[in-house]
Amino acid sequence: MKGKSPDLESTGSGTTTKRSSVSSGSRSRIRRDFLTRFTDSEPFTDKLQDWFALLPLERDAAPAFEAPFELVELQKFDYALEGVSFQQLTRMPNPVYASTSTNPCVQANAYLAIEDFLHATVNSLWEAFWSQDEPVPFSVGCLYNQNLKFYQAEQALALGKLEDLSATGVLLKNPRHPHGKWDHILELALLRPDIESDHQPSLHVLGEALFYALRILIARSVSRLDFSQSSSNCVFILLVDTQYGGVVKVEGDVSKLDFDVNNVYDCAAEWIQKHSKVSVSPIDRIWNKLGNANWGDIGALQVVFATYHSIMQYFGPPRHSIEDLAADHSSRLHSRRQERHLGDITSLSENGMSRFQQRTMSPEIVEVLEEESTNIEPEASMKLEVGTVLWLEDSNYQKGYQISQVLTNGTLPYHIASPVDDSGKSVFLYVGSPPSQLEPALEDMNLWYQVQRQTKILSIMKQRGLSSKYLPQLHGSGRIIHPGQCQKPSSGGRCDHPWCGTPILVTTPVGETVADLVNEGRFGPEEAIRCCHDCLSALSSSSSAGIRHGDIRPENVVYVTSGVRHPYFVLIGWGHAVLEDRDRPAMNLHFSSTYALQEGKLCAASDAESLIYMLYFCSGDLPDLDSVEGALQWRETSWSRRLIQQKLGDVSTILKAFSDYVDSLCGTPYPLDYDIWLRRLKRNLSEDHGKQIETSSL
Repeated sequence: MKGKSPDLESTGSGTTTKRSSVSSGSRSRIRRDFLTRFTDSEPFTDKLQDWFALLPLERDAAPAFEAPFELVELQKFDYALEGVSFQQLTRMPNPVYASTSTNPCVQANAYLAIEDFLHATVNSLWEAFWSQDEPVPFSVGCLYNQNLKFYQAEQALALGKLEDLSATGVLLKNPRHPHGKWDHILELALLRPDIESDHQPSLHVLGEALFYALRILIARSVSRLDFSQSSSNCVFILLVDTQYGGVVKVEGDVSKLDFDVNNVYDCAAEWIQKHSKVSVSPIDRIWNKLGNANWGDIGALQVVFATYHSIMQYFGPPRHSIEDLAADHSSRLHSRRQERHLGDITSLSENGMSRFQQRTMSPEIVEVLEEESTNIEPEASMKLEVGTVLWLEDSNYQKGYQISQVLTNGTLPYHIASPVDDSGKSVFLYVGSPPSQLEPALEDMNLWYQVQRQTKILSIMKQRGLSSKYLPQLHGSGRIIHPGQCQKPSSGGRCDHPWCGTPILVTTPVGETVADLVNEGRFGPEEAIRCCHDCLSALSSSSSAGIRHGDIRPENVVYVTSGVRHPYFVLIGWGHAVLEDRDRPAMNLHFSSTYALQEGKLCAASDAESLIYMLYFCSGDLPDLDSVEGALQWRETSWSRRLIQQKLGDVSTILKAFSDYVDSLCGTPYPLDYDIWLRRLKRNLSEDHGKQIETSSL
């Protein structure tokens, strides 16, 4: 309650305000006192030894901690960075012998190199994702352990502070605090000799990382800076030596920390063990033998990705999202093929990847005829047409499906097929990317979400007993059985055939997408209310099992009419579903919720908000949105002017009321009351169409 007049203290409400301010001030003072005493990582690490002893650290054991990033996230980020230039000018020294790693000259040059590496990283990320016109709002400095202040590396070395440098940090620029403040730290990098042990950080280095992470989180909790909840409860620490690097991510609510100023290290260690979530990436090579960073390899990529998230914690979502920049990969790939004149000697498969001919090589130089180069074996490319029969290896039996229609959801192909043993039944059939691709494309990542990840989600739904006709049902999943004899070496391997190991997902029921209904002018008020009811029912069922959809759009809702007495809608496309905090929803400028665009996560009302956008856009034209910033501005304007409520009110009063309700919950942790709104929507349908509608919602 900053800036309140002292006169308010004489009133009743002012007394409450005063007590609240005193309580808040006392809490902040206690935390600051705790922070001033929490200054040494050694006793803190000692307190964690019993916890470390319980971790599975055997060579053949699974990693003790989850990785902070999924591989598919790093792949998409890698595509986004294709057009981004990184340049580390100060080379990282590479000691030839391990004994030289403690050489003062090597250490000094290493601090200069890591400072330049971080400087190049934040500069390039800021210009690529946030702004090329605004100055970079960050500085990079080295942490001096004696006073916990930051100095430029050259300045620290000139002052003889090398021995007591403990970390390098990326901070917000603040002319009033040239030596930095702890709540201004975006991330810290700990430069230590030999950080890895079997591709995992050593326990001593991990203890130091947890110490610095907790210091930053406590500093943020008493900061005057405007933090979002996710920013104040999450921090990234980088671990590097002169060759390798990794990422430690620490998440947790510091309000659960017992701020006993007389027992700081025990309290801090207890919080780490009981109230934090620690994620640790594998340790991978960042710098080559010449001291240059391998920016495109996974070691540097995960460090840069952590920096990207650290920037986003302070400045919110970028103007140009990862999806925006990664979408240019296909056009860049096509341009490269054109430059290299590969169009005449390659065949493009369905997902845009090229397949080269395999021909017997002769030691002699021979003339290659132009018409010969286009003669490709028909089975080398996976071309699925109407009439094609695919056989699926599912557990210990085989299923056959004959394709009857080839469709697209706007970006990816999928199919309507019939089981060979039941030709009167229709199913959706999704075919993944063949594992034989030499270079995974952006389309392959989308296929992974459509096939493998959706298979996982639907399997989990089945295991958890979710049963709703408004949810897709898993009819089959497995691998393609390709023509000819399979020469795979084992049950888990694959042979040289390009189809071998290709994943397939089969679901029911089948219907037309809402996008098709809208395009054909068949999505009226009745369908809009029914769609809202049925999708909300699907979300209610999935949320009861802790599953959120994360990708609601017209292409992911189908209208089932065949073989049923009363048509209904089914919510499909569960590949981007969110099961846990580390999962990320799909990012769509038109249909993603405000919280998803801002934080990259879902709040309790996010799916309902996306459902509102879908119904709204199905009733009118799509606005031209070309950036996350523009999409957020459109949402703020539309909600504040009640444009969304008015548009849906023209369709139905119940949809207007529901949009008002969702608006009140957007961005809050409060869950939707599904039951009451399902009853209201159902009652509204019953009033319009009689009792026959009742049975279709059961």
